[in-house]
Order: sequence, then structure tokens, then C-alpha cells
Amino acid sequence: MTKAGITRQPFGILPNGETADLYTLVNARGAQAQITNYGGILVSLRVPDSRGALDDIVLGYDDLDGYLANKPYFGATVGRYANRIANARFALGGVEYQLAANDGVHHLHGGARGFDKAIWRATGTLGLHGPMLELRHTSGNAEEGYPGTLEVAINYTLTEDSELRIDYEARTDRVTVVNLSHHSYFNLRDAGASPILDHEIEISADRYTPVDDGLIPTGAIAAVHGTPFEFRRLRSIGARIEQDHDQLHVAGGYDHNYVLNGKRGELTLAARVSEPHSGRTLAVYTTQPGMQFYTGNFLDGTITGKAGTVYHKRHGFCLETQHFPDSPNKPHFPSTRLEPGQRYQHTTLYKFGTK
Repeated sequence: MTKAGITRQPFGILPNGETADLYTLVNARGAQAQITNYGGILVSLRVPDSRGALDDIVLGYDDLDGYLANKPYFGATVGRYANRIANARFALGGVEYQLAANDGVHHLHGGARGFDKAIWRATGTLGLHGPMLELRHTSGNAEEGYPGTLEVAINYTLTEDSELRIDYEARTDRVTVVNLSHHSYFNLRDAGASPILDHEIEISADRYTPVDDGLIPTGAIAAVHGTPFEFRRLRSIGARIEQDHDQLHVAGGYDHNYVLNGKRGELTLAARVSEPHSGRTLAVYTTQPGMQFYTGNFLDGTITGKAGTVYHKRHGFCLETQHFPDSPNKPHFPSTRLEPGQRYQHTTLYKFGTK
């Protein structure tokens, strides 16, 4: 058995002179997660395959310089609002707020300088369930256009059962909207060297939210039954990704929010993934009402990542647990409103195994 623990080492210096650190969490089984306090980014995640060999399963970069560009949000903590807000604006209490437009005319993942580009205050400890990294950040009033000063705390725990548990908490001094998520690109076979199309996935959702040409939800909540979006039992990602369906054409594959079947606020199964070559499996549990399933459609071979690996289209997939995109402009979607005195809180757990 390996001795569980957490260590820190320098990771690089930002253009403004701030320093970033890299924290390595190791559990008693030898699984390893590396997280930097720049952007709360999961840099690597090493878990065993069916033969017991440990290897990395997330896409990313070898050093800080790669993440400073961070075009695809590899491994990042995203907020204040994960995913998209239409036309980069919303209204609260009759007051309209204009956000940073960083995805054409729309707002994406918190704006031009979202939480993925912040230096978080970090504290590493050895908790009851394994090594834990606590990250804290203060987002000031009007940052990227959002109202209120938001105090955020995120705990990463690598448990002895080879689970990566992420606990989120936030408080505000003024009514605002909040939607935090984790944006790792997974490839359970080889961390992005090959396509993910033969991975099999099951998603615990009967419905999803279709999108328009800007990948903004139309407001409809559609049934998955009889469509390429049905993953209520294990199916390969690539089995129907090229079918003639308007939503696949719009997104270039899967890039959609699933309406999860679990009861909101309870930690329930959102998805299961199995990779046939390595034997690795992944189960995602969350207290969130939605999950974005994204198949790396915008990766185009122009990014060279860890160990010189070139990331091509559909060489990674994301399972971003969340509230629905554009909820502030869709009153019938679950609310993302947070008021003073309330606590925003949710948990997502990525559990790894083999078969």
C-alpha cells in the first residue's frame, strides 16, 4: 500500500508576477490527482487499468504556460456561470446586467477572466476520507458584469475508494446567479492520444435541452427516446454521432445539457462510462439537475498537450455537472438565483474502477 498524502511544488509564474503551485494528492492505493491553484485546474489524474497499471486519463498541458492560453478549459473550475448565457445579459429584480461577451455575442464559462483564470487560495490537508485540497476565491462585485461579491470554496478529495470528490460552496452579499462546474476532458484509454468513440456511456436522463445555432438552449425540454441522444443504457459514443439529426449538425456532435433523472439536491448517479481496451470505468454522481455531455467537437489538431500528444477532434469527452445553460433567461429552468444569507452548495463525485 502507498502512504496517502499531499505535496506542493512550484508550477510557474503568471505574466503579472503571481506564482502558481501544483498540489499532488495520492491515496493509499497509489491513485494520484494533480491540481493547480491557477484556475482550480485538474492537471492530471492517474488511476489503474484492469491490469493495475496507473496512467493519466485527462487532457491538459505539461506546464503552466499551456494553461495560460487555456482555450478549451482543460480541467478547469468554471464560473461564476458555467456554460452559456444568451447575448451575455440577464435581469434580476427588474435590473438588467451586461456580462462579458466572450463567445461571439454570448457569455461562456464566466467570461473573459472567469474562475478558470484566477489564483485560488489553497490549503492541503489529510482528511478522514483521503487527501483534500481546499481552494478559496473572492469574486468582487461587477466582476465580468455579475452583481455581488461572491465568496467561493471548493474542496477536492481523492478518497481511498479512488473517487475524486468535488464539493462546492458559495455565498453572496447581493442577489446574483451562480453555476459552478468542473471541465475535465476525459479519455479513459490514453488521455487523448486516440478517439473516444468506442467508449460506452450511459446517462441517467430521459430528457435533454435542444440548442440553437449559437448553442443556446431553445427553451424546449425534449425526450431522448428514439433519438441519437438516448443513452439510457450503455452505448458507444460513436454509434450514432454521425446520424442525420439537426441537433448533431448544430453542435458538430454531442454538446448538450441532459436533464438528470435524480432528485435535485441528492447525490445520485448521472452517468457511467466504460472503456473496452483499458477496462477502466467511470461513474459520475451529482446533486446537480443537469449535466453537459460534450465530445470534444472543437478539438482540431492544433493543440499539443501533455507529452507531445496532439489533441484531435473527439479525442476527449466532458461530463460537466451543472444547472442548465441560460437559466437566468429561462424562468422554467431550475433557478440559479442566490441571495444574501443563502448558501450555494453542491457535490460531484467521479468514481473510477475497472471491469
